[in-house]
Amino acid sequence: MNADTIARLLIIYTGGTIGMAPREGDKTLVPMGFRELKSHIPEISKLNCDFDMHAFSPPIDSSNMSPAIWIQLAELIYEQYDHYDGFIILHGSDTMAFTASALSFMLHNLSKPVILTGSQLPIGEIRTDAKENIITAMEIAAARRAGKAIVPEVCIYFDYFLFRGNRTKKFNTESFEAFRSVNFPPLAEAGISIRYREQDILPHPGEPFAIHTHLDPGISVLKLFPGITPGVVESALSAPGVKAVIVESFGNGNTSTEPWFMGSLEKAIKRGMIVLDRTQCDGGSVALGRYESGAYLKKIGVTDGNDMTFETAVTKLMVLLGQNLPVDEVKKLLETSLKGELTENK
Repeated sequence: MNADTIARLLIIYTGGTIGMAPREGDKTLVPMGFRELKSHIPEISKLNCDFDMHAFSPPIDSSNMSPAIWIQLAELIYEQYDHYDGFIILHGSDTMAFTASALSFMLHNLSKPVILTGSQLPIGEIRTDAKENIITAMEIAAARRAGKAIVPEVCIYFDYFLFRGNRTKKFNTESFEAFRSVNFPPLAEAGISIRYREQDILPHPGEPFAIHTHLDPGISVLKLFPGITPGVVESALSAPGVKAVIVESFGNGNTSTEPWFMGSLEKAIKRGMIVLDRTQCDGGSVALGRYESGAYLKKIGVTDGNDMTFETAVTKLMVLLGQNLPVDEVKKLLETSLKGELTENK
């Protein structure tokens, strides 16, 4: 396909505010289809692309997002991969970063854009942010250079910025600037033109596209706070079916040095539990060994979460656990950047 060929896009509507449009005859919000999209955004006819729509029925409130739906999305993209040049996923903003992170690991050897976007106001509202988000997401998904997609990875586009999906988190419920990528720069910024940071975009793969659809949700989360009790810690470390625990620690990965706390972690690791340490701070990273507690955590086998987002820690673990790999291999891969999700050689 040469650079002058009209791009073909598949727009997948999963649910969320962005896809709700007022029904003709009254003001009831109903899921948007092909006709409603062209009616509310006539400007898309000026884009150098054709598109089809696929809508989940019924639409999914993003608070009900689940690994089963991520699998449906991955399988849909796999089935339609050869028919389209890019994919847009319209998604509720609350769990968008989880879905983007999950798909970044599930879609292997991706050479086409998969852009998630949403809005804070429905598309029928006068001040909606949906129009700009959809138009620019489509333009990015259709963008090619020398016949290849400029952005061959899973991203979130929101409020003039394109972010790597597995580096992004929702941080604001009331602003159009709903998402940020604190530890990694935006991949593109939309102004008068779209400026791409091509040096930061993942390279095109050399292997065929494939998907990973075996996910294991056997994860618990232990968020530390001053005064946490042994009972709370043990409940997270010994919950039925749990194979990995994400410890949300202080600062650079620091935890309590109380013997009972360190002892609980060490016993869990010895029985095969994966303990992944990530900081509660939005910016910065874990640095096991910098302080006393971190040095001991490293000694007993705690895995360094580096600067992964919480959303990435959860979804990367689900994908790795789903592959039935040896525990040591999972730990090694957690500390390795697979899809640009963490900063190596920090």
